[in-house]
Amino acid sequence: MTLEVDANSDSAAPEHVSDSTAVDVRRARSDDVDGILRCLRAAFDEYRDQYTPGAFSDTVPNLESLNTRLRTMSVYVAVAGRDGVIGTLAAARTDEGEGHLRGMAVDPRFRNRGVAGRLLAAVLDDLHASGCKRVTLDTTAPLRTATRFYKTNGFRRTGRVSSFFGMDLYEYARSLER
Repeated sequence: MTLEVDANSDSAAPEHVSDSTAVDVRRARSDDVDGILRCLRAAFDEYRDQYTPGAFSDTVPNLESLNTRLRTMSVYVAVAGRDGVIGTLAAARTDEGEGHLRGMAVDPRFRNRGVAGRLLAAVLDDLHASGCKRVTLDTTAPLRTATRFYKTNGFRRTGRVSSFFGMDLYEYARSLER
């Protein structure tokens, strides 16, 4: 799916990253690994001091952990020309037939340009097509902007709070039924 991304929105409308850069949202391939790692590091580095070391290491995986994620989840990327991977999001079906999201990240240079909205829309469409009726995600308190984005896109707190390497992890969910 090739998309053009607009500089002022994270909505699902066609948009522009720049006048000449198209954004392709697709499933990740093995040659995207370095770009995914770079994107995750760039996106979460500003939160490093607000995370415990264990939580940060799990959020920004090393190569081995990312390869495991690629084997066990459907990982999506947003790719923009010479910039390469500018966004990523992973999804998996749970045993209950629900979807679960993790690892949403957009390179800070491309935030507020619709990249996150495009990634989320592609993943939710695929989860819905695979029969999922509900999707969950977990987030931490420092990620206030991400939490607003999730709420804007129909996610609501479930009330479930778990421990994530010494940090509170808040579960959000939304229906995929149309």
